[in-house]
Order: sequence, then C-alpha cells, then structure tokens
Amino acid sequence: MSQTYNAATDVDPIETQEWLDSLSSVLKNEGPERAHFILESLVKYTRRRGVHLPFEATTAYLNTIPVGKEQKSPGNHELEHRIRSAIRWNAAAMVLRAGKKDLELGGHIASFQSSATLYDVGFNHFWKSKGDGEEGDMIFFQGHSAPGIYARAFVEGRLTEEQLDNFRQEVGGNGLSSYPHPHLMPDFWQFPTVSMGLGPLMAIYQARFLKYLDSRGLSKTKGRKVWMFCGDGEMSEPESLGAISLAAREGLDNLIFVINCNLQRLDGPVHGNGKIIQEFEGTFRGAGWNVLKVIWGSKWDSLLARDTNNILKQRMEEVLDGDYQTYKSKDGAYVREHFFNTPELKAMVANMSDEEIWALNRGGHDPHKVYAAYHEAVNNAGGRPTVILAKTIKGYGMGASGEGQNVAHQAKKMDVKSLKQFRDRFGIQVTDEQIDSGDLPYFRFPEDSEEMRYLRERRNVLGGYLPTRNPVTEGLPIPELSAFDAQLQTSGDREFSTTMAFVRILNTLLKDKQIGKRIVPIVPDESRTFGMEGMFRQFGIWNPKGQQYTPQDKDQLMFYKESVDGQILQEGINEPGAMADWIAAATSYANNHYAMIPFYIYYSMFGFQRVGDLAWAAGDMHARGFLLGGTAGRTTLNGEGLQHEDGHSHIQADLIPNCLSYDPTYQYEIAVIVQDGLRRMYAENEDVFYYLTLMNENYKHPAMPQRENIERDILKGMYLLREGGESDKKVQLMGSGVILEEVIHAADLLKADFGVDADVWSCTSFNLLHRDAMEVERYNRLHPTAEQKLPFVAQQLKGHNGPVIASTDYIRSFANRIREAIPAENGEFIVLGTDGFGRSDSRPNLRNFFEVDRYHVAVAALKALADQGKVDKNIVQVAIEKYGIKADSAPSWKR
Repeated sequence: MSQTYNAATDVDPIETQEWLDSLSSVLKNEGPERAHFILESLVKYTRRRGVHLPFEATTAYLNTIPVGKEQKSPGNHELEHRIRSAIRWNAAAMVLRAGKKDLELGGHIASFQSSATLYDVGFNHFWKSKGDGEEGDMIFFQGHSAPGIYARAFVEGRLTEEQLDNFRQEVGGNGLSSYPHPHLMPDFWQFPTVSMGLGPLMAIYQARFLKYLDSRGLSKTKGRKVWMFCGDGEMSEPESLGAISLAAREGLDNLIFVINCNLQRLDGPVHGNGKIIQEFEGTFRGAGWNVLKVIWGSKWDSLLARDTNNILKQRMEEVLDGDYQTYKSKDGAYVREHFFNTPELKAMVANMSDEEIWALNRGGHDPHKVYAAYHEAVNNAGGRPTVILAKTIKGYGMGASGEGQNVAHQAKKMDVKSLKQFRDRFGIQVTDEQIDSGDLPYFRFPEDSEEMRYLRERRNVLGGYLPTRNPVTEGLPIPELSAFDAQLQTSGDREFSTTMAFVRILNTLLKDKQIGKRIVPIVPDESRTFGMEGMFRQFGIWNPKGQQYTPQDKDQLMFYKESVDGQILQEGINEPGAMADWIAAATSYANNHYAMIPFYIYYSMFGFQRVGDLAWAAGDMHARGFLLGGTAGRTTLNGEGLQHEDGHSHIQADLIPNCLSYDPTYQYEIAVIVQDGLRRMYAENEDVFYYLTLMNENYKHPAMPQRENIERDILKGMYLLREGGESDKKVQLMGSGVILEEVIHAADLLKADFGVDADVWSCTSFNLLHRDAMEVERYNRLHPTAEQKLPFVAQQLKGHNGPVIASTDYIRSFANRIREAIPAENGEFIVLGTDGFGRSDSRPNLRNFFEVDRYHVAVAALKALADQGKVDKNIVQVAIEKYGIKADSAPSWKR
C-alpha cells in the first residue's frame, strides 16, 4: 500500500509520490536491505555532485530490529521469569537485611531492578565461561548492580546465606564487596567498574588487547566477546565516550556495550529535556558503531502495527525523557490521560484497561526483545563494535519506594506495602507475616527443582559460571641478573640517561628467548623522546590493519613501521588509553590465562596525576607490570616548565598499596629492580606492580658496588654508595635520582672547603623505607614485651654518625616520610625538596631556585653540625656567601 505525501512545501507532489511508490515497491518485493542500498547509492551520487545533504544521525524512536526480523529466544520463558524474579527478590532482600543492622552500610536496590532482564538474558543464553580452549567472555558489570550478581550467585549455590548477610561487611572476612572489587574478591570479580567512566574505557582496550594477542598468535581470542554494562547517566563521564572512535576505527567487533537507559542518573533525569537514546544513537552511529535500540516491549507491537497514520510514533518521538520518567512513577490512568493525550490516541487504547496500559512494557524489561538484540550483536558481521540502547525503568518493581522516582538511586529501604506489591508482582513465596515482621528470607530453588536444573543446564552449555577470575598459577622462567651484565658495569667515560639505560634493558628482555614475546612496550606518542625509535623496525608498532601507506622515512634505518604482528603499542597523545592498554596487558595473566609483561613509559607528570583513578583500579585488579615515569623530577626536564615538571608522582604512587615505587640513579639499580620485579610478579606470581622514575639527564654510571647484600639494599630502598672519613665533623647525605649526583658533589665540597666528612647514601625508594618504618612501628606498638625491631633506615645508619640531610627532585614530603626512622643519636634530619610550581630554565638554575643543589646540601649539612656544636655558626654564614645563596629570597613554594 503506497504512502501519502502531503508536505505543504512540496512543489511537485505527483513526482514525490512516484518516488515513494517506487521505494515502497522495493521494500515489499526486495526487502529493507535492498532499499537501504538504493538510498545510500542515491545519497552518494548526489553528494559527489556537490549537493549539500544535511546528515541525520538518528533514526525513528523505535526498536532497530523490526518485529518480523527478531530472532526468537529458544529458552523456557516461564522458568527464566521465575529464576529472574527470585534473583530480583534476593538482591533487594540483601540490601534491606544489611540496612536493618544499623551499621550505616548503604546499598543500592534500584539499579539492578532496572537491568535484571538485561543480565538474565546474557547469563542464560550468551555469556561463555572458560572452555573449549577459550577463556570465555569478559563482562564489565555495572557497579551499582552488584547486589543482583551476588543474588544470582546465591541462587546458583556459589555464595552462601552468610555471605549475603555480610554484604558490605568485609573487615571480619567472608563479606561481599559493595561493588565489583577483584582485590577483595579475587576469585569472583574480574573488573572494578564503579569509578564511573573507567569501565567503558577499559572495556574498549580489553577488546583491543584480545585482537593484539590474537594477531600475534599468543592466545586464542576469536569468538570471545567483551560486554560492557553501564547506565545512561554514567555516559556523561568523558572517559565513557572518549575512545569509542578507536573501537570503530580498529573494527572491534568483539565489543558490545549495553547502555541501560532508565533515563535517570543519581539525583534525577539524565537529560530531562531531551531524548538520551536518540543522543547516544547519533554519537555512536557518528563514530561508526552498530547501534541497536531496544525501546519498546512486545506489548506495544499490536498498537504500533495499527498505527497506520504514525500518530503513535509521532507521540513517542515528541515526548521528553523527563515525562517518560514521570509516567512510570504514576499509574495507568495517568498514562492514558497524559501520554495518549489526543482523541485519536485515546481511541487506540479505548478497549484497554488502565492495568493493561500500565503493563505496556519497555524494551529493556522484555526478554524477547533483549534476546533479539543480543543475538544480532553477537552475530554482527560488519566488523564494527555494537552498542545496545535498552530503555528501562529505574527501580522497576519497587512501587512507591522508588520506581521511576528521583530518589530511586538512594533507596536502600522499602516500605511494607511496596514489599508486598513487589512480592506479588514477581510471585515470590514469602508470607505477609514474614514481611510484616521484617524477616525477609532469601529464596533458593531446591536442587531437584525444574528451575535449578534449567539454570545449571544453561550455564553448563555456556561453559560454567560467571563472573569468575581465573589467574595463571605457573611461573615464568625469568632471566638472571647476569643477563643485564652490561648495566652492572661502569659506563667509563660514556654519559647517558637512565631512560637510555632502561631502553637497553628493555631491548635485552625483548630478545629473550623465554619471555621476549610476552613483553609489551607501551608508549603514548613519545617513542623518539624516550629513545625507543630503534624498536620500530625490529619489533614494529601493532596495527590491526598493518601499514597500508608508505612511511615518509622508509629509507631510514629507524623508519616508522606498523605491523599486524607488531609488538609495541603506541597510543598517540592519549595517556588514559595507554594506561587502559597497560591494565589489559597487566591483567592478562588472570583474564586470558596468559601472562604478559607490560612496560608503559610516559612523562611522569602525566602519569598518576592524569590517570590516577585508572592506576587505583589497576591496584584493585592486581595488575602486574612496570610503569616508567620518564623525564621525572621537577628540575630535570628543564625547558618544559610548570605543567611538565613532576615533583610529586612518588607521593601519588605510594597511595596505591600494591604499587612499589623507586627513584633510581644508576643503570645497575634499574637492572636490579627490574629483574627482581620480574621474579616477584611473574615467577612467584606476587600481586604487585612497579613504578620507576627515569631521567633524561646524561651522566656517567659507576659499576655496581661489590658489597655484601647490595642487591637486597637496593631493593629495600637504601644502600651506602660512598663512605667518608671518621672525623668528628661528619654528616650522612641521602639522595635519589639525578639529585644524588648533586649530593655526591656536596660531599666533595664539604670535604674540600670545610674538612667535613660525609657518607653518601643512595635511597632508591623513600616510599618503601617509609612503609618499612610504619610496619616496624606497628609491630613494636602491639608487641610491647617482645624485642623491639629497628626500621631498615636505622639499621643502615647504625655506626654512621652525624646529622642526616636528604635532597631529592621531589617535594619535601617524599624524603620526609622516613623522619620517624632516623635514629635519635644522629640528631637532626633536614630535608630539601622541590615544593612549588615548576619553572623553565637551566638545570643548575632550577636546582638553585628549589634549593636542592650541591650548595644548599652543603649549607644544610653545616647548619646541622653547627646546631650540634660541631662547627661554628659563622662557618655556615661563610658557606652561604661563598656559594652565592640568596638567603632572604622567598621560598620556592611561594613563588
């Protein structure tokens, strides 16, 4: 039947009707695919002739998959509904029971009730667990829906009633995390997702890393999918959408986003004056994604089929999200009056009761519609990622306690009336007496029940239960320290930076026959800055499409080489993406059962300061690998100025409990730290990761001292580099990184100019020394009658007299962390540091400005000796004048 076109501005309605009739004929006889092809061809033809055609990124406010094209769900829908209902009840009961303990635990009910069907269909029909030579699908569960995932695991028999009753009570053991936290539940959760925005970003790079593993032939990943669940409110986080163009550009057809569009964020509507599903469709379609909208449930199908004049579709299109939310906070009568608001619309539902109108369901609550979308997504052959935009109701089933209400997110209680309505709506076998008394039992089906057999059968078909974390347990053969022999020797007259020393160590590892293929060098867009361009030709930059162009520098030795099986991951100017890359590689041992060894090098200032939340998530996920903060220190990257100069990354690194951070000075220190890190993380499977700062300043490197326990001392954070004389005028000088060189020069000045002897200590990790001191303090405090321990700093300083002066390229808080470990007999502990904003200037001028250079170290040492009566105070004044120090200038942190 032809459609009538009656646009008032049509200058030739007859011609227009002929075009529409032709298109209608194609649709009827050849199908929508042919019609789509013809329309696309016409658009291309017109545009190539210079005609401007406005782009419309959205389609009608309808389900993407027409009713006749929906893949039918093969499941037993009655059993699935009963199972899903039991899970709904348990999820709510768990939060309500925890709230009764009056521990102010909080909890979320509404988010899972909104998305229960979205999860249930995946669990029953799509999500593969480990099996058949594959590691299974990866599921990023929405953080606030965690109670529902626990509730399902309880029904499956994986969690106990005691564990559910310990929801959000973790201190005593056997508790359940408030949200997905692998650190606290290492056999259950794979990914932390409740720091909103990080889940979508990490999911994209996890999917990408699967492609990387596959194209390098390291792990079988074809067929595995990465599913990312998040809410429409979460998509406001910049990270949520920040990498979607990459996903399309690199053809991540193994990636599926499911955005639960319940039209509400934490305090109210997402964009109440708009239509968030249409907004997302335009954003994702514009980025090249396959977009599937699941807006209307099956109970709308007959109404839509009768809507021959499109008045219902037009009404659906014009209603704003804020109004859709309001409808679902009311009742059927309200919907009849306000949604079906014209005589024509009211006539469409005249034969329907208010209850039937109220039962008109949204697509995200209809398992048939959800199944059709998931099937389409899983079988997407277009080489594109898929996003499913599913419309739901926040707090679905909670009635007056939260359904469709602005307070839904904060709701952790339900009144008796709402609970009884909830019970009745989902057919839960709980009595009025139990609800009235506040005794809310959990519900689990008997082992021999039809429901339990069905549930187990579905998961057996898909390989087992999810979520689950399956880390590799066998250790890797790690090279001995002797493999880095070149770094253990003196550099002679050659001067080079610790960055170049690291690159040489990395090259040694890449060539190692045992673990070389597992090394993943990662860099944002500074390979040449860090001296890594030599790796381009030999190891290649990974690109899933290879190198389809001729690089400008093809005739050069170190040309820019991209390759399908390249080993380097280079992310462009994109620290969050590179960090997400590193996380994917650093957790491969658990998520792919194949350990990879990532080394991510970047400007230290743009590490923890920019991606600190991702680094925290990495700690939660028990990531293993190396982070390298290049051009580190506030006075080392001398020309870049305030925004580039890092004086605090070590403070930020120490905030993460399983991050071990070092500020090495010499190449042998780096070799010792890297080799031991490989041993701990990959031979002994210890759940830690490393942060090393590297510098771009060139200087000579001595051989590793041949002293007992030197390797142990380097790793623990402090060793004696150079011993001074034994005069009464003696000081202990500490330094790390490039400032250790200044400390050594200060020792020479003190001896030559004032006859003061100095022991010089290389402090490779003030952070680890601080942690050791805290541990010792705690032991001594809680074991008052036992032999009291000494912190490692005090052990090292035993027999080394005189005040202690520490100078680093970081703020004073860095070295000051060991103050409590300095023995009283040493006297003063003076710390110099680079507090304040950075500057652009020469290194000597910067170090003088921040008062961390050799001259300020020497003056600080003399002042400490003067305070002890070892030298006259006039000597200090002489030194200040001799070294040209401006004593009355403002401190660096005030300038």
